[in-house]
Amino acid sequence: MQTLTEIRALLHARGATPRHRFGQNFLHDHNQLRRLVTRARVAHGTRVLEVGPGTGTLTEALLEAGATVIACEIDPVMSAIVRDRVLPMAGGRLDIVEGDCLDGKHHLSAALRAAIDARFGGAAFLLVANLPYQAATPLMLNLLTSVPHCSGLFVTIQREVADRLSAAPGSKEYGPLSVQAQLLARIDSFAVLPPSCFWPAPDVHSAFVAIERIDPPPTHNPLELGRFLQRVFSKRRKQLGSVLGRGGPWPTGIDPSMRPEQLNPHQLLALAALHPTPIE
Repeated sequence: MQTLTEIRALLHARGATPRHRFGQNFLHDHNQLRRLVTRARVAHGTRVLEVGPGTGTLTEALLEAGATVIACEIDPVMSAIVRDRVLPMAGGRLDIVEGDCLDGKHHLSAALRAAIDARFGGAAFLLVANLPYQAATPLMLNLLTSVPHCSGLFVTIQREVADRLSAAPGSKEYGPLSVQAQLLARIDSFAVLPPSCFWPAPDVHSAFVAIERIDPPPTHNPLELGRFLQRVFSKRRKQLGSVLGRGGPWPTGIDPSMRPEQLNPHQLLALAALHPTPIE
């Protein structure tokens, strides 16, 4: 794996510096990188999507563990570094997709979808990545709700986002992300990373999170559930009756005077089934 000195040299050789607009904070702590790969149980033949590889430090660790990797990188300079440094040592187990991983907030980009279909087909794969902060939430939600053969997400994210994933009803962090993630997956925030693990050091702490899909899921229409959650949580301080109408129907234990943040994920799922939200 690359040392911090090597990472700096790779950028210096191309006259480049980390770009804030792309969320480039490179995880260079080798012990933490190995911890992430180990927690994801990456082994020979594991299929992995990595978003935001940067100079390819984690990519190298994934390949060393035996994975087949699709690395999606928005920055052409970083893509070139991975292509020149990592691709020759990959033994045909690395595809590089240059461009944004998302088309808007709700869909994977066409290029990334095509690469996943071509390399993985319909086989299960993992997301293992040091995610750029601005892409983390929409990417995780998209994979959870729309890509069922992504069986697990093992990622570095901002600690505040990790808190939202596992937030309990009634807390200020509890919202649509919490509900969808907890219904569709098991959440394990297994480490907090100080800024010193990254270069340049961010202003916030980060966290390692494992998100492992529940099979079978409690809902086969997560997109409709997501629309319902956005509908009620966009007015989270209002009573449910004000948002949905007081005439019901209402599941047992839920009444119109309650607010969405008071309901646990399974209660919200039951309520969503009775109040389908039309596609706008």
